[in-house]
Amino acid sequence: MLIPRPGAAPAGGRAIHGAGNMEPSNWAPEHSGALRDYFAMGMSFSEIRREINARFGTSYTRNAVIGRAKRMGLSAPRRVESPPLVPPLPGSSRSVSPLRPLLPQDRGQPPKSAFKQAEPVKLRCVGIRPRLISLLELEPDDCRYPYGGEKEEEEITFCGHPRQPGSSYCTPHFQLTRGPRKSERTAGPVLRLVAA
Repeated sequence: MLIPRPGAAPAGGRAIHGAGNMEPSNWAPEHSGALRDYFAMGMSFSEIRREINARFGTSYTRNAVIGRAKRMGLSAPRRVESPPLVPPLPGSSRSVSPLRPLLPQDRGQPPKSAFKQAEPVKLRCVGIRPRLISLLELEPDDCRYPYGGEKEEEEITFCGHPRQPGSSYCTPHFQLTRGPRKSERTAGPVLRLVAA
């Protein structure tokens, strides 16, 4: 008579190493039936594991339930779509549609918005002609508004007109660096999100 050594596989089954460390090699038919029923109810694999273990006094792991479900031909449960995190703006009836894959006719063509004419940008300038003096020629009371230096090795020069008291710039350049005056600003619409 042959006596199996510890850890050896029993006839027709898997080896069981230690007590309770590994799941049983075969699921009982009632366990598989419960798995099928819980899966049909839309439960997650963690919930199914919890229910089967509570109902039958077993200790299946989540991975054991997933493996058994795959062997039974069951696919993963449907995921529930969560609501959007940001509510739509009031008066907006447009819903966000999911991204669609690029079709062959879409490739290589820029979006339609790329063909819109851009509005010309109004640049702010000052009505003063700079002296364009070098850093070494600047006096302590001269305007230090810089010109040039955009291109590599281009010399940087400075305005050089008398500066405004308490500033590094002459009055026109001081106004230019402080942004538009209140009369030049345009008030845009104020949007406020209200949590529902």
